[in-house]
Amino acid sequence: MNDRPLTLMAVHAHPDDEATGTGGVLARYAAEGMRTVLVTCTDGGCGDGPGGVKPGDPGHDPAAVALMRRRELEASCDILKISHLEMLDYADSGMMGWPTNDALGSFWQAPVEEGAARLAELFRRYRPDVVVTYDENGFYGHPDHIQANRITMAALAMTAPTPKVYWTTAPRSMMQRFGETMREFGADVPEPDPAQAAAMAEIGLPDEEITTWVDTTAFGGQKFDALAAHASQGENIFFLKMGQQRFTELMGVETFVRVQDTTGAAVPENDLFAGLR
Repeated sequence: MNDRPLTLMAVHAHPDDEATGTGGVLARYAAEGMRTVLVTCTDGGCGDGPGGVKPGDPGHDPAAVALMRRRELEASCDILKISHLEMLDYADSGMMGWPTNDALGSFWQAPVEEGAARLAELFRRYRPDVVVTYDENGFYGHPDHIQANRITMAALAMTAPTPKVYWTTAPRSMMQRFGETMREFGADVPEPDPAQAAAMAEIGLPDEEITTWVDTTAFGGQKFDALAAHASQGENIFFLKMGQQRFTELMGVETFVRVQDTTGAAVPENDLFAGLR
């Protein structure tokens, strides 16, 4: 008899990423009795410091920021009832093009095979039934998100088959409304020029290409509170400005594309564990 719990593992780049795209499924499946494992690859040291001091500005201390963000991440995990938190503790690489991309010890500079070997050890320990990470472009081109995809897919190739593997995504229909919603809540978002608009249009997937739509509306409060736990980054977390109710309305369904499957579950599906229970 196999008494190992069904297990979801989410591989994310930074503290707070767990809440934005997967907070709902982490909370939902924890409530349903699944074991939930979060792997956070970087220390978040390129985030804002106390008082909103920006990376590279006087007074920004990446080590202090990383410690602060670790505490916030632990609070978020408590809110989402995440069973296990694993930190790879690479240095945050910052946004694409920042000098920190080239820093010794940054995640972006780490050999993929090294990160994959470390992650593969966690796969062997937890034997996840479902693995979730970003797509090959890290959803929007962030180097640490791209690297998280690379090490995840390489680690999967090193280990026994995982039944189901997903990449986070967003329906293009929602992305089209996103800028409007940001402006509605007072975000200083100019109308994009044609090049920016074209780039935005490539984020996410056409609705018909999304394989998996998971209703997490009932866990919108937990997801919002988990995001709010990352208070030091509040200036960068637009979603907090809209309040819990509107946030849940906008973010109450989490969407994925299934990239590996051994269950034969039909798509579109509404459950990451379809075919496993």
